[in-house]
Amino acid sequence: MVALDKIIRLASQGQFDSSGPGIYDRPIDLRKVRILGEGTKHDTCASTASKRKVGEFDGRIGDVMRSGICHAFAPDGRCVSLFKTLYTNACQHNCGYCPNSTACSASKIVSYTPEELASITLQLYRANTVEGLFLSSGVAGDETRMMEQMLEAIHLLRNKYKFMGYIHLKILPGTSREHIKQAMEMADRVSLNIECPSKGHLQELSTTKDFEVDIIRRQKYIRDLVSGERLPAGQTTQYVVGAAGETDREIFARMLYEYNVMNMKRQYFSRFIAVDGTPLEAEQTQPRWRENRLYQVDWLHRVYRLHRKEMEHAFGESGNIGNRDPKWAIAVNTIESPVDPNTATEAELLRVPGIGPVSANRIVNLRNTEMIKSKAQLRALGVRVGHARTFLEINGWRDSTLREWQA
Repeated sequence: MVALDKIIRLASQGQFDSSGPGIYDRPIDLRKVRILGEGTKHDTCASTASKRKVGEFDGRIGDVMRSGICHAFAPDGRCVSLFKTLYTNACQHNCGYCPNSTACSASKIVSYTPEELASITLQLYRANTVEGLFLSSGVAGDETRMMEQMLEAIHLLRNKYKFMGYIHLKILPGTSREHIKQAMEMADRVSLNIECPSKGHLQELSTTKDFEVDIIRRQKYIRDLVSGERLPAGQTTQYVVGAAGETDREIFARMLYEYNVMNMKRQYFSRFIAVDGTPLEAEQTQPRWRENRLYQVDWLHRVYRLHRKEMEHAFGESGNIGNRDPKWAIAVNTIESPVDPNTATEAELLRVPGIGPVSANRIVNLRNTEMIKSKAQLRALGVRVGHARTFLEINGWRDSTLREWQA
């Protein structure tokens, strides 16, 4: 059985210490859970779960600070598992890559009720298989009706059943400001998939979504409503990479806007996969490495704090990264002379391939007490010497000049 089948069967067969018939005793529709669970397989939710402050904790369950096994991370670094599902796989939008869209012959339409979804989530929690919920949905009928039902399910979990577990809630395109506010008051994190870097690219994929109104305006609502303890894990978004022929440089430009203007906590990338029965089934599935290279670019900007002008060197003439380390491409074009680990600043060290934030900090701390005279010392500090040595000068010695390397 796949992992989803396993946790569903374990939950449905489990014996819970509840008093008499109730929410924990309701049978689980395995087929429905499987269909709606598989419908989220391209949604990325590897995110940081922040602790919500909801007043007194007496009688509440599902505290993400306590334990967990995968998918999201509590503030203390522990993993927490998430029940990841659609509310319904019916959708009025015609996104060309999606098997649930109106543009293709979708599988059997199934949906939860708010009480049913709350019941399944709590049963999975009581079976010790999940610590939280990742809830997305198609748009059946209209976004107002769907968001009301999704919010009702979250309301039941938070208020009726006192569930304190991590909740990541997907905001549907076009959702009202009031519904977004309600979502942010109950969820730890919300996200609205941007899908493409521009209005023109989104029009290639869907004629039923307005990029500026349905997506960008709603992201601004979320940004403006964040305050105090509301939405502790912030707002995120996700791209469908390569579905509309966009370049990596175009995605990067939109990434900067999302971070700098929308205050995004994280951005995620899901490569386009051609699915049989969809309008884009004949298009080329994007390679896994393209998705990975975009994550590297995101890391270089968000964690290493490389400047936009430096980052431009990661992209080739076509505007794409290609299957090469973007940090290496940047270093070759920006490091003019070998870096001495005994005198370089931490920012200069971070620009050397093979040196990350941890190893750069260790180098700075070590040289306060002793000189760095060998590769072995750097290796012991966590430096990937094979990547870094071309760009370093250690105790007056270096492998080769950068000019020789480029030649």
